[in-house]
Amino acid sequence: MKVWILGIGMGPQHVTAEVADALRAADYVVASEKSSDDGLLAVRRAVVDAYAPAVPIVAVADPVRDRSPGLTEPDYARAVADWHAARAQRYADVLRARGGVAAFLVWGDPALYDSTIRIVDRVKDLGVDLDYHMLPGISAPQLLAARHRIVLHEVGRPVHITTGRRLAQAAAAGQENIVAMLNPDELDLSALGDWMIWWAANLGAAGERLVSGRVRDVVGQIAVARAAAKAEAGWVMDVFLVRRI
Repeated sequence: MKVWILGIGMGPQHVTAEVADALRAADYVVASEKSSDDGLLAVRRAVVDAYAPAVPIVAVADPVRDRSPGLTEPDYARAVADWHAARAQRYADVLRARGGVAAFLVWGDPALYDSTIRIVDRVKDLGVDLDYHMLPGISAPQLLAARHRIVLHEVGRPVHITTGRRLAQAAAAGQENIVAMLNPDELDLSALGDWMIWWAANLGAAGERLVSGRVRDVVGQIAVARAAAKAEAGWVMDVFLVRRI
């Protein structure tokens, strides 16, 4: 049995020819479904309709994840591990039942802050005999840089990529040029008031919003733009670069 893990950026406009060919060769797509009106599943359907309309989508109800505010790092790690294990079990059931060539459509790039590879490895650990292959997609940091017309790092300097949960830790450790992804709804940027920020939400999709400037000057604009993006699309994923100046 074969599985394709395909990066799709944020929709049909970001799908490479290589990914489109692999998608057309699949027997079906496996996709998580978070609700009956899942906007992210709708975008996956748009990708399939654009490149492989004959390929069916098997929607799998996504397990509930513990998203309690204030989780400690160990509790957060446990919640994610439990969620991945439950997802793997549901995917394993589908793959055993259907066999053939399956595809998973991954937001952005499968190699950057996505766990599909880990979950497929868990599926193999559950005894499903499969071989998987991955094709890259356009990542959120790439889109962020393109929209703001910036380079993610200064000449000869590094860029640190982390999650919103670890932003303060990265800054305290001396990182001065940070891309933050997977950001929580309430993220305190007050300690970075003098830094510059290039922020975006729902890049390349409905509700796209962009804000840039000194953090203390635009933090209110970001909150308003984030709420507007979520209201328009029904979901929100934001990413930003902050830089000490």
